[in-house]
Amino acid sequence: MVKVASSNLAAPTAPSRVPSRPTPVAFQRSGRRRRSRRRPPRQRLRTVFGSDPAGYDRARPAYPDRVYRILRERCRLAEGATVLEIGPGTGIASRGLLRAVPRRLILVEADPRMARYLRRRLAGAPVTVVASTFEGARLPGGAFDLAAAATSFHWLPRRRSLRKVARLLRPGGWWADWATHYSDPYRRSRFQAALGPLYRAVDGPPRPRPPPAVRQAAQRRTRLAKLRPLGPFDRVACEEIHGSVTLTRREVVALWRSFSDITVRPDAERRWILRELGRTVDRSFGGRVRFPVLTTVYTARRRPDGRGLRAGGRRRRGSSRRISLPASKPSRA
Repeated sequence: MVKVASSNLAAPTAPSRVPSRPTPVAFQRSGRRRRSRRRPPRQRLRTVFGSDPAGYDRARPAYPDRVYRILRERCRLAEGATVLEIGPGTGIASRGLLRAVPRRLILVEADPRMARYLRRRLAGAPVTVVASTFEGARLPGGAFDLAAAATSFHWLPRRRSLRKVARLLRPGGWWADWATHYSDPYRRSRFQAALGPLYRAVDGPPRPRPPPAVRQAAQRRTRLAKLRPLGPFDRVACEEIHGSVTLTRREVVALWRSFSDITVRPDAERRWILRELGRTVDRSFGGRVRFPVLTTVYTARRRPDGRGLRAGGRRRRGSSRRISLPASKPSRA
C-alpha cells in the first residue's frame, strides 16, 4: 500500500534565465572535461559526516511532522516506549522521537565524532548513545517497541540488518525507515534544472537512465520486496510525503556541503561547486530558492506471534559493545 500526501508548490518568482554551463579550467585536462571518478567505498562514505557535526546539524532541515504522526498513529510511538534509532547522526530525528517522551531511547552511531556530539547535544535526555556500528552493537533481543532509521539505513547491508532489527523488536513492535531527498522525481523544478550544467562541468555528461519518476517507483518496489519476504514482518507499507523547502543562498550552500558526494571530492573541486552553486542561487533565483523535496517512509510490524525468526544464530566476531536495559528509571546520557 502506497499513500501519497500531496502539497501545493507555487512556481518560483526568480528570473527565468538558467545560467550557461560553467567551464572550470582547473578541472580540465588536455582540453577535456573531467569524468566522474569511482565512488569511494561505503565504509568511508558513512563516516564523512563526522568532520563537522555542528555544521551538519545546522544545515539539515527537520523531517516533516507527518513522519512523527505516522510513528505515533501506526507504529505506536508513545510515552513509555523503548526506542532504538540506528545511525542518528547529530540527532535530528532523535529530537523528534524524544517529543513522544519514550522511556528510553538507544542511539547506535558508528562515527565516534558524531557519538560525542550526540552526548553533548542531548545531555539530560533519557538517551543512551552506543558508539558502534549497528552490525557490531550487542543489543538485547526482543527489547524494543520501535526501531527507526532516518536517512541512514542505506549505508547498511539491508537484508542482514533487517533480520537483526526483527530480533531486537518485541513481538508486535514496529520498524520505520525514512529518508528525505532534496528533489522530487514527480515534480521537476527550475532549481534542479539549473544544477545540471554545474555537475556536467565537473563530471561530464550523465549516463543514460530512466526518468526520475520511473527510478523512484522501481526503488519503492525493491524496498518493499525486501521487506515482504522476510518472515518476521507483516503490515508492510510505504508512504510518500511531498513537500518543499525555501532556503537562502547560505543555507543552500551549507546543505550541499553536508552531502557525502560533495564532501568526498577534492578540496578545489568541492570549493568550485559550492561557489557556483551559490552564484546560481543569486543570479537565477534572487538569493532565495524554493524547491520540492520528497520524504519516503517505510514501516513494518514484527509479527505478534513471533513467527519468522530462527532461534539462535551465529554471533559476529569483532569489537562490539553490549548494553542492557534497566527495568527501573532509565539513566541519563
